[in-house]
This record gives sequence, structure tokens and C-alpha cells, in this order.
Amino acid sequence: MGKVFTLAEVAEHNTPKDCWLVIDGKVYDVTKFLEDHPGGDEVLLSATGKDATDDFEDVGHSSSARVQMEELYVGDIDSSTIPSKSKYTPPKQPHYNQDKTSEFIVKLLQFLVPLIILGVAVGVRFYTKSSA
Repeated sequence: MGKVFTLAEVAEHNTPKDCWLVIDGKVYDVTKFLEDHPGGDEVLLSATGKDATDDFEDVGHSSSARVQMEELYVGDIDSSTIPSKSKYTPPKQPHYNQDKTSEFIVKLLQFLVPLIILGVAVGVRFYTKSSA
């Protein structure tokens, strides 16, 4: 186990000449890797000062990338300095009422069916007049 850093200490390392990241509770000095990173240095620089675990996992890094990270390890993060992630709570929505939906569909059909019949009747009448 390496040195333990606070998130504030890690966040101070946020330049192309000194760049540290927090991934899975560990601190990595990625400064030497900035130029070689396939996603570009901007991606790494934008991940400083926060827990970059989700960003790292979302990309789907290879096992060789994970092995390479071990060489960049400088310590652990003091987990009490990282804000906890809040659990997603879906917004409150009115209960879906099947009866109201059925009622709407019936009223819509009561309106559209006569219009379709009228349109077909006019079309047939127009067609038979123009054919004669």
C-alpha cells in the first residue's frame, strides 16, 4: 500500500506537466503517459480532481491498459474525501391509467373512422365521374 492522498491533494496535479488521476480508489501519476494515451491528453486532464473510475470503466480499457496502470501507481485515495455518489431516483410520475388510454383511443377512432369513410366515398365518386 502506498501513500494516502486526499482528493484535494490529487486535484492539485492537473496540468500536462503534472497529471494525477483517481481510479478505483488508487492514485496514478499519468503525466508520462499523456502523449501516448490513445484518447488524447485532454481526456486525462479533464478527469483530474474527481473520481475518474466511471469514466475509465465506460471506455472499456483492455487488460494490457490495466497492467500498464500498475507502473503509474503512486498511492491510495482517502475515500472520505471523495463525495459519495447519490443513487439514481426516477422522477415521480403519475400512475399509468389504462382506462384513460383506452378511452382516448376509442374517441380518436370515433373521429377518424367516419373521416376515412367520407374520404373513400369522395374518392370513389370522383374516380367514377372522371372515368365516365
